[in-house]
Amino acid sequence: MASFVFNIAKGRAAELYNRVDSNDPAASTLVITILDASGIETDATLKDDATFASVLAGTTDEVTNTNYARKVLTDSDLVAFAADNANDWVLLDFPDQTWTAVASGTAWSDAVVCYDPSSSGVTDSVMVPLTQHDFVKTPDGSDIVLQTPSGFFKAT
Repeated sequence: MASFVFNIAKGRAAELYNRVDSNDPAASTLVITILDASGIETDATLKDDATFASVLAGTTDEVTNTNYARKVLTDSDLVAFAADNANDWVLLDFPDQTWTAVASGTAWSDAVVCYDPSSSGVTDSVMVPLTQHDFVKTPDGSDIVLQTPSGFFKAT
């Protein structure tokens, strides 16, 4: 598995991030989810999914470890949206995310960053998957930290 941009988000990821950063709509968020290593479908299959519900519709599942919960990021959690004119790109990032004392059980495979425009509170059927990142972890009761030192998306 490798990191990739979902087809539905190609050309859109920066704008959807900016919408969260700009509170447009006010309830929009980025949501970080983790996929179970068991039964995960190929990147070629997953990148065609247009909603997070469709990511989970096949054999791919979200992890269920004790102390795992989706990370929901609002405008105040995001690094301010800005084009980098010196390098001619837009780099999207968010602060490191920590899951505390994640119990053993389900092995982790990938992190998926989604855009949720709804005010209904993290609804899989409206969440647009933006990017998927290798995030192989075997929880053992320790903290797990997701870092994006080079951002999670770059548009050049």
